[in-house]
Amino acid sequence: MKEECAGPSLFEDLDFPTTDSSLFSDSSTPIAQLHGEITWRRPQEICQSPSLFPTNANLAHAKQGLLGDCWFLCACTFLLKNQHLLDKVFPPGQPQWGSSKYRGSFQFLIWQQGHWTEVTVDDRLPCMNSCLCFSRCHSPSAFWIALLEKAYAKLHGSYEQLWAGQVSEALVDLTGGVAERWSLREFGSDEEERQAEQDSDQIRRKKLDLNLLCCVKEECALSCSTHSSPGGLSELDQHHALTVMEWLDVRKVSGSEVRLLRIRNPWGRCCWAGAWTWSGIGWSFLDPVCAAELRDRTAQGEFWLDEAEFKSQFDDITVGYPIGKDGLLKSVYTGTLLTHSHQLASRWIKGHSAGGSRNTSSYSSNPKFWLKVCETGEVLVSLLQHRKRRNREKYTPTDPEESSNTKHQHYQAIALHMWKVCAVQNMMMTRALLCNLLGNDSPQVEKKRFSLSRMLNKPPCASTHCHSYEREVVLCRPLEPGYYLLIPSTYQPGAEARFLIRVFSSSPTSLSALKSPAPSLPLTSDGEWETSFFRGSWIEGRTAGGSRNFPSYWKNPCFPFAVCDEPALTSGVNVRITLHQSRPDTDLHPIGFHVYKVLQVESEQTAAKEKDPVASCIPHCYTQDVSLACTLPPGSYTVVPSTYQPDCSAKFRIILVRRIHRKVVKSQEKLGSAVHEV
Repeated sequence: MKEECAGPSLFEDLDFPTTDSSLFSDSSTPIAQLHGEITWRRPQEICQSPSLFPTNANLAHAKQGLLGDCWFLCACTFLLKNQHLLDKVFPPGQPQWGSSKYRGSFQFLIWQQGHWTEVTVDDRLPCMNSCLCFSRCHSPSAFWIALLEKAYAKLHGSYEQLWAGQVSEALVDLTGGVAERWSLREFGSDEEERQAEQDSDQIRRKKLDLNLLCCVKEECALSCSTHSSPGGLSELDQHHALTVMEWLDVRKVSGSEVRLLRIRNPWGRCCWAGAWTWSGIGWSFLDPVCAAELRDRTAQGEFWLDEAEFKSQFDDITVGYPIGKDGLLKSVYTGTLLTHSHQLASRWIKGHSAGGSRNTSSYSSNPKFWLKVCETGEVLVSLLQHRKRRNREKYTPTDPEESSNTKHQHYQAIALHMWKVCAVQNMMMTRALLCNLLGNDSPQVEKKRFSLSRMLNKPPCASTHCHSYEREVVLCRPLEPGYYLLIPSTYQPGAEARFLIRVFSSSPTSLSALKSPAPSLPLTSDGEWETSFFRGSWIEGRTAGGSRNFPSYWKNPCFPFAVCDEPALTSGVNVRITLHQSRPDTDLHPIGFHVYKVLQVESEQTAAKEKDPVASCIPHCYTQDVSLACTLPPGSYTVVPSTYQPDCSAKFRIILVRRIHRKVVKSQEKLGSAVHEV
């Protein structure tokens, strides 16, 4: 992050400057008309006594400005209802205006691709006529929403990149959780349903039944969306998202019940003219005291409607899974706490692992994952792909279908399928998973006892049914103990993307990638292993020395380790090293590392400088992770991670897996762990 002082001490963020580059990307949206009209002001230049949050909680809600980011603001409303989630995204205790410690900057944490990413912004905000022109709080002196919107815009590259999106994406980014979209529309004919079961790029979502959510109605996030011009909501655009604040069953005077939903419009005004407006006829069917109490609950921009009106006016609903103060997800179907979680990153690579849908002969080349379920329980599996970034020049789609669906510009059509491995194969699976720990498949196991092609010819036990242009697709099922094969895929063969597999479960589970064999290394399936974790940073001017091509190379951090002095370990893979950089996928450094032998009588760095590395993971690659499996004789070593160019700042971690003695493990690999920081 680059910094510059304005006057004596106020921070200015040069990575997100007060220029058109921060406002516009390709000028393809209506805000392009604002060129030259926007000025940037700090809150103390907008009002006399700025604050982050108002004393009246209702006035803290967002009011949408000229930017079409209603989807993002709906997710922000969920933060206000869950203080522990708001505190995670916007850490409390930051110096505000009027404080001697105020420096004009604010820090946020936004979840991206499996990790919480820190985003720092200055408090210069886009204005027109001395007023905020994008999102603001209902209180004119509260600025938390405008600052969070700026941080989210910085993460995406510009404010214009926030024009039009999915509530589900913003919910995941602001909570680190999971969200699903459910349809409010009737499904098609039986023939259309059968067609949807085939692998295609159709989109079929679950049909909404609010009764499914009764166990979590007070905890989950709910948002409703329109995709066409609704009848009663005459003010709404063709695409708009609103928040469901609450829903409840109310008894009428007649004795029957009606389900009512309270809706908040990010525009900050009521847009409904149905039976349950302030003076609508619907209230006459309720007890006057009850009717008055419900009407008094509505704040500015809120209104009531009944379930029939709700289903007729909106096209779908987004459901965000509840997240407790302990960070654990709760199932929206059963209310069960999902106490176990795993995640693995991978990618579809053209010509290697981008096999396409089940309609293609190359389907089996897609990345594959083993899911082990230890006890009967509820299991949620999420496939989340990384957003494709288009360049900042004017974008013109060449595919007519793409012209009508902007999601095609950002995402591949994806699906997830799951197969249950039969009971007679379970014993073999343990050995196969142990081989995967070493980065190797076990050919004997695969060929003699497990036929991938035979399994894939059978129907999956669960799937997302069809490929869809969504960032995330989700499976949630009760699963019995055993092994399950997961295969994520794109619809088109050769379509490239990075993705994340996440598993949340109520019972113990394990997740591992089924990796390609390493032909240059001997295969092994036994041994006991120890895992060590190292954390460090490349800091500009200090520890970011760059690659061996530069004199500053030895400024890079060094991490010593030892290989056990046991003769039986001198053959076969006995060390596996993974280097992971903690940067957004859109702003990666090329990374790599070298391993040096160190004699006991010499100092670590002196010995390394005078010798060539004994193992190397190069060339440096623009990727989150680079890995190396190797055979090292007993002795002392040091690993030196680096970026290719000097002065490239980033945090990183190293995962070092070593065999510590030779012992056949019959049931499950044993892992020790240690954590080191520099």
